Amino acid sequence: MKRLKIFTWHVHGSYLYYLSQIPHDIYLPKKEIAEVGYYGITPSYSWPSNLHEIPVEDVKNEQFDCILFQHAENYLIHQHEILSEEQKRLPKLFLEHDPPRDNPTNTFHCVDDPNTTVVHVTDFNRLMWDCRRSSTTVIDHGVMIPEHVRYQGDFEKGIVVVNNIHKRGRRLGLDIYQEARATLALDLVGMGWKEAGGIGEVSHAELPAFSSRYRFFFNPIRYTSLGLSICEAMMIGLPVIGLATTELATIIENDVSGFISTRPGELVEAGKELMKDQRLAKKWGEGARKKALERFSINRFIDDWNKTLNQVVIQ
Repeated sequence: MKRLKIFTWHVHGSYLYYLSQIPHDIYLPKKEIAEVGYYGITPSYSWPSNLHEIPVEDVKNEQFDCILFQHAENYLIHQHEILSEEQKRLPKLFLEHDPPRDNPTNTFHCVDDPNTTVVHVTDFNRLMWDCRRSSTTVIDHGVMIPEHVRYQGDFEKGIVVVNNIHKRGRRLGLDIYQEARATLALDLVGMGWKEAGGIGEVSHAELPAFSSRYRFFFNPIRYTSLGLSICEAMMIGLPVIGLATTELATIIENDVSGFISTRPGELVEAGKELMKDQRLAKKWGEGARKKALERFSINRFIDDWNKTLNQVVIQ
């Protein structure tokens, strides 16, 4: 298909890294004083050459093929501040990263426009949002890990990957993490790790190899979108233990790729079982990797984005 010029904002670094694998040029606005959405190209990732940074004051002078919104502020405020009238008439997509926050079933999406396609990252998210007149689609995550990284599981511990869990509280499972680690060896990594008794922050590039030595991945999150760290953990063959909520209920099969339950005590017992039985952990990890290869292939992800862009922009 035609190589497109896509304008978007820098909202979710890990997702942007995988999105930049598509065979199109992606343009990011940058302000001299960095703020959310206007970071431009950050040093956090090994970005491919099709990602471009553009000073925010020059955006109106560029030609694009479509606009990709990733946050309500992008759609409701930012486009009117930085885009030209002609650019605002371009084909539009809204990449929705999360389920609705305040009310899980009765929340209107900020986009109510049959000419704007809302792209959800999980079927659960699409199910919960009321997108009214907007057309919607789902593109499952796609992830990549270094070829040489595979599950080892020699650490008799579980790894928890959550950013700022101390600030985000019950929704991200702070209480479940705290209760579980009272009897289960768990290491927390991510931003804000110190305040929650974690061990540090690990870069995206280093996380697969770092995680591979843990016995299992422990996910205490009650309600959010499917974390890319879970997909990456499964891809290296790390069994996942977590709450049977949101999209995770469709990803993990008990005793095959990990263990999920709405009873936190059962998660702890599953973790203890894997601590004692490394062979079982490896078996579940193999199931997790098989599922990840089927569902989170980067090639499938690229194909899905190409199909969606073709439908919205070219046809």
